[in-house]
Amino acid sequence: MKLWDKGQATNAEIEKFTVGRDREMDIFLAKHDILGSMAHITMLESVGLLEKSELQILLRELKKIYAIAESGKFVIEEGVEDVHSQVEAMLIQELGDIGKKIHSGRSRNDQVLLDLKLFTREKIRETVEAVHTLFNVLIRQSEKYKAVLMPGYTHLQIAMPSSFGLWFGAYAESLTDDLRLLNAAWQICNRNPLGSAAGYGSSFPLNRTLTTELLGFDGLNYNVVYAQMGRGKMERNVAFALSSIAATLSKLAFDACMFTSQNFGFFKLPDECTTGSSIMPHKKNPDVFELVRAKCNKIQALPQQITLIANNLPSGYFRDLQIIKEVFIPVFDELNDCLQIAAYMLKEVKINEHIIEDRKYELIFSVEEVNKRALAGIPFRDAYKQVGIEIEEGKFTPDKNIAHTHEGSIGNLCNAEIEKLMEDILKQFDFSKIDKAEKALLQQG
Repeated sequence: MKLWDKGQATNAEIEKFTVGRDREMDIFLAKHDILGSMAHITMLESVGLLEKSELQILLRELKKIYAIAESGKFVIEEGVEDVHSQVEAMLIQELGDIGKKIHSGRSRNDQVLLDLKLFTREKIRETVEAVHTLFNVLIRQSEKYKAVLMPGYTHLQIAMPSSFGLWFGAYAESLTDDLRLLNAAWQICNRNPLGSAAGYGSSFPLNRTLTTELLGFDGLNYNVVYAQMGRGKMERNVAFALSSIAATLSKLAFDACMFTSQNFGFFKLPDECTTGSSIMPHKKNPDVFELVRAKCNKIQALPQQITLIANNLPSGYFRDLQIIKEVFIPVFDELNDCLQIAAYMLKEVKINEHIIEDRKYELIFSVEEVNKRALAGIPFRDAYKQVGIEIEEGKFTPDKNIAHTHEGSIGNLCNAEIEKLMEDILKQFDFSKIDKAEKALLQQG
């Protein structure tokens, strides 16, 4: 079935090429397409384009199809182009002419816009939850090991004292900034494009405010041309936010790979969290962190992929945009898998609490000595030269009792403040509003 079929056959190779992977990708959009249709026909009845009895019949049938999609048994049949065509075909098969009325005032263009936004809202929620889980692990580990010193590095040379409290806490705070960006993308996503039709609105007296409320959106994409221009833009903005999370994870994974190596030995993974070698019996490899690093580096390329697909398109719809689904839809599960496995691994690591006892790290305390002398009244630059000379002459004796007190330092991690930051950002994702709207929609009929 083709919604645009006018009785002329399409060349099989042309059909295969133009449909592409839509049947595969659209399975992920099925339940969202059905929810959108339920909101749309509720609005159609309110403006006199459906009878109340027809609305009740359609809603009951759509709820049956929704249950099929929820169970994972929804199928786009051979010869059917996409999810929109499949849902309409199922309605017509069961209801006859009533099923043919569902498309009034709508185009597949605004249907797919809507489906992608509803899908993305749901997936952003899963990502937020996965980020929050990892955040909590990082904060707990930061508190647990806040008194355990480790060397800090610049240029991969030992530099100054750090701590595991600082290391874990740094990545926790990084995730708060990542969620700020994701919240901005969420707000762009959470606006209703339905009713823009093919990008130029409709002569039907549509009530777009009603569908906005029924689907729990924060507001409308008002201008119908801009609503269509949002295709690709929404995905790109969300991809930038996801790539920010991926960048944090990738850096963390690099640290973890380095810190578990024998040359560093800062922490150790349980044997069950490592893999081995086919010829080297001693090997215990941090493959999980290596794969997290690679997957997250790949995710960081996604905004550029989407940009290059949509970059030179004027306003209006073009089939190029179909390809974005292929790279965008799978990214959420891949990133969320990385977040979940990273949280598990970091919860299981065994910290080396005696790193600083190794004499090779003695020089990281040189700045502490310079500062101590400056506090005693020696000009900083003179104190710097004194300690530098002692180091060169092999006379430097470190004092490992450090006292950092300012905000965000070893002795004052500000983890409570970082947790408050996260709490405030999480409140800006109003998932409960969506839950309420979707529940009410599914209870109709």
